[in-house]
Amino acid sequence: MMVGEISASRREFVAGAALAGAMGALPSAVLGQAGGGAIRPFKIAISGEDIAAMKRRILETRWADAQPAVDESQGVRRETIEPLLRYWAKDYDWRKIEARLNALPMFMTEIDGLDIHFIHVRSRHENALPIILTHGWPGSILEFMRVIDPLTNPTAHGGKAADAFHVIIPSIPGFGFSAKPTKVGWGSDHIGRAWSTLMLRLGYDKYVSQGGDCGSVISQRMALQHVPGLLGIHLNMPAVVPADVAKILAVGDPAPATLSSKERGAFDQLEAFYRDNSAYAGMMNTRPQTIGYSLVDSPVGMAAWMYEKIAQWVYADGQPERVLGRDAILDDISLYWLTGTGASAARIYWEDHTNNFNARGIIDMPVAVSVFPGEIFRAPKSWAERCYKNLIYFNEASNGGHFAAWEQPQIFAQEVRAAFRSLR
Repeated sequence: MMVGEISASRREFVAGAALAGAMGALPSAVLGQAGGGAIRPFKIAISGEDIAAMKRRILETRWADAQPAVDESQGVRRETIEPLLRYWAKDYDWRKIEARLNALPMFMTEIDGLDIHFIHVRSRHENALPIILTHGWPGSILEFMRVIDPLTNPTAHGGKAADAFHVIIPSIPGFGFSAKPTKVGWGSDHIGRAWSTLMLRLGYDKYVSQGGDCGSVISQRMALQHVPGLLGIHLNMPAVVPADVAKILAVGDPAPATLSSKERGAFDQLEAFYRDNSAYAGMMNTRPQTIGYSLVDSPVGMAAWMYEKIAQWVYADGQPERVLGRDAILDDISLYWLTGTGASAARIYWEDHTNNFNARGIIDMPVAVSVFPGEIFRAPKSWAERCYKNLIYFNEASNGGHFAAWEQPQIFAQEVRAAFRSLR
């Protein structure tokens, strides 16, 4: 059975279960025709043959020799990744995360000729605020698994009923179970418009958007375009580097003496990132297809490409397993491998071909920002105020890194509640 394929009888069962159970009372558009697109129930069904082939290819890997360097300066160390990937081949069980995902209400809908996969969980609380959460690379919809209940059911997690959200989590085109674009033009501007179409199709004429990494870029493009229905955005990786500072970073000149201590700290973090850890982005910005052949052909090559960034960006001193657990990391890597999306996901970098940290226009829509201590750079409030003219919330969180929702779901949920409280 192909990924996502379900029989007619199974489809009827899934639709009934979604309507009667997990999603509660739904807008009439759901599962019907709205805005020219049907909303179809979706279930994952990865074949046993595909899982076995993945494990076989891992075991047949021709490993690179161990690096001479005694640190991570040449890349992820073999002594670090080989034990993890041997566990992937021998003991890891994909079916566990597949079952967890299939227990959620998942759907497909066609937007601009492309099938978009999404999770849609409605809150039981009256007047819940619809929110669309967008993942990044090398993350996925799995980043948000542990924040669904805190956001939809806040009274069970230390919040109030008035803080509740209806949660929509789409897979970016070319990622996971969404279709892979076959034509150019699916950059963040287009995706932002597609997200607006999705929310309106679900019957939400007023909603908010949240994102980090690619999701931050998409949310900001939604705000810049003033897409229909959008009330405001929340970012945990804001693009706020001023143009004058960005120019200095681009040529490698010293930091301006006029920077405040927090601005200087952000400058130093970005300088180190560009110098030591940005080659992956340069490759995907300019040659995603070239690297894509390796990402789709070699599970270990793809895993090393992704794991290096997970290890660097999780707030755990280079040991992301301590925060996420090794199964969660392998769930994410397996999702890319089993859907064959290593190359198609990389192409969003080429589509945007831009720096995700630099300010891009002035946003006048309400913007909320949460800065997590382990982010690639800690955005100072002074920079946020320069490009977000309606900054309704700014806070420095106590824990967490680049994958905030994945790493610290409770803190993330608290930040999102606080961020949008004034827009309800």
